[in-house]
Amino acid sequence: MVFTIAAVIILLFVLWGSLNPSGLAKQASEFLAYTTTNFGWFYLFAAFGFLIFVVYLAFSKYGGIRLGEDEDEPEYSNVSWFAMLFSAGMGIGLVFWGVAEPLSHYMSPPQAAESQSAEAARLAMRYAFFHWGLHPWAIYSVVGVALAYFQFRKKRKGLISHTFYPLLGDRVDGVLGKLIDILAVIATAFGVATSLGLGTLQINGGLQFLWGVPNGVGVQIGILAVLTVLYMLSATTGLDKGIKMLSNANLLVALGLLIATFVLGPTSFLLDTFTVTLGGYLQNLIQMSLRLTPFTQATWVSNWTLFYWAWWIAWAPFVGMFIARVSRGRTVKEFVLGVLFIPSLFSFLWFSVFGGVGLHQQVLEGLPIAQAVSKDMTSALFITLGHLPLGKILGALATLLIITFFITSADSATYVLGMFTSGGSLTPSTKIKVAWGVAQSLIALVLLLSQGLQALQTASIVTALPFAVIMGFMCVSLYTSLHEEERLKRRKERRFREALYELVEAHREK
Repeated sequence: MVFTIAAVIILLFVLWGSLNPSGLAKQASEFLAYTTTNFGWFYLFAAFGFLIFVVYLAFSKYGGIRLGEDEDEPEYSNVSWFAMLFSAGMGIGLVFWGVAEPLSHYMSPPQAAESQSAEAARLAMRYAFFHWGLHPWAIYSVVGVALAYFQFRKKRKGLISHTFYPLLGDRVDGVLGKLIDILAVIATAFGVATSLGLGTLQINGGLQFLWGVPNGVGVQIGILAVLTVLYMLSATTGLDKGIKMLSNANLLVALGLLIATFVLGPTSFLLDTFTVTLGGYLQNLIQMSLRLTPFTQATWVSNWTLFYWAWWIAWAPFVGMFIARVSRGRTVKEFVLGVLFIPSLFSFLWFSVFGGVGLHQQVLEGLPIAQAVSKDMTSALFITLGHLPLGKILGALATLLIITFFITSADSATYVLGMFTSGGSLTPSTKIKVAWGVAQSLIALVLLLSQGLQALQTASIVTALPFAVIMGFMCVSLYTSLHEEERLKRRKERRFREALYELVEAHREK
C-alpha cells in the first residue's frame, strides 16, 4: 500500500512538474510562502526545541541506554560511521553552498548592516554556521535516535510510523500509520530527486571550468546517465561494501580538498575567521534561533532560515532512517553527541575555509566573486578555487567530490526508500532498490528537461509542516518509552535488592 500510493502521488507531481513547471512552481511557492509567513514561529520553536530535546537526552539518565541489546557493540568504526552519516546528511550541499552562501549574505546582510561591509562579512559567516550547524543535525538526530531505539531495542519495524507505538499501539499498522509512512516516502523521493538534478547541474559547471565542456541539457543527460549506472552498481553491492567504501572515500577527498585549500589560501585569515565566527555563533545562538522580523516585515529570515529549517525537516525521514540503520549498538549519548557535534564542527571548518577564501578574495583582493555568485551559484566554488595556486587541480578534486557525494546520496536514498516500502526490512531486495534508483533518475531527468527542478524542490519542502508536527509527537513517544523503560529497570533492581535482602536475612536466621 505504501509503495503504490506513494508512487502514484510522486508520478502525478512529476507529470505536473514536466508538463506545467511554472504552474507547479507557482502553487508550491504560494503554499510555502503561506506556511513560512503564518507558521514561521512554529518552525523556529520546533528546530530549537529539537536541539534542546536531543541535548537533554544525551546528558539525562537515558543517555546510557543502548540502541540495541545491552550486549550489542557498534557495527561500524567511528570513522566509517561518521563518513556515512555525513555523506548522506550534508555532503553535496556543503560543496554547493560553501562559497555561495557567505557571499550571498555579504551582498544582502541578514541584519541591519551595510551591504559589502566588514559587519556584513561577519554576519555572513555567522549565519552560514547557524544554517549548517547544530540545528539541522538536531533535526536528523530526533528521527534517527527514535528509529534506532524502537527498531533495535524494542524490535519494532524500521518505519517512521512504528516510532509512535507507545502513543498509538497497534494502530501504527492502520491507516494513520500508513499515511505517516507515505508522507516520509514522498518527502524522501522529492528531496533526493531534486538534489540529483541540482548535483548534475553543478557537475556540468565543474566540467565546463576544467575542460570547457558546454553547459547544456544534452551534456547533463549524459552525466545523469553515467552516474545512475554507477550508483546502481553501488546499490547492488549492499550497505557494508558500496555505501561504506564510498563514504570513506568521500571523507578522504573532502579532507584533501579542505586541507589543500586551507594551505594554499590565506591560512592565518581563515584561522581568524573560524575563531571569531565560532565565538559569534555560540554567543548569539539563542537570539538567531528565535529571530523573526514582525516590525519591519523583512523577508530575509523567510527566504533563508525558514527555508533551510523546512528543507532539513523534509529531509529528516531519509537522513534519520539512514543514520539510524548504521548506528546499531551505540548508546543514546554516543549517538546524539556523535551526530550533533562532529558533523557540525566539520561544517564550521568547511565554511570557514571556502567561505573565508571567497570573502578574502572579494573584500581584500578586490576580485568580483560576489558578482559571479549572483550570476551562477553553481560556478561560485570553481571560480574561487581558480584564483588559488593549483586552481585546476583543486577544481578537479571538487568535481570528483561532487560526483562521489552524488553517488553516495543516491545509493543511500535507494536503500532508505527500499526499507520504507518493504515493511522496514533491514535488507531490502535488490529489485526494489533498483526500482527506486531508476525512478529517482527518471524524475530528475524529466525535471531537467522541463526546467521543473526548482518547482519540485519547493513542493518537497511543503511536506515539512506536517512532518514537523509528526516529529514533535515522535519526541513525546520516544520520551514516554524511555521513561517507561527506566521505570521498569528501577522496579526490577528494587525487586532484586529485596530478594537479595530476604536471602541474606534467611541465611542469618539459619
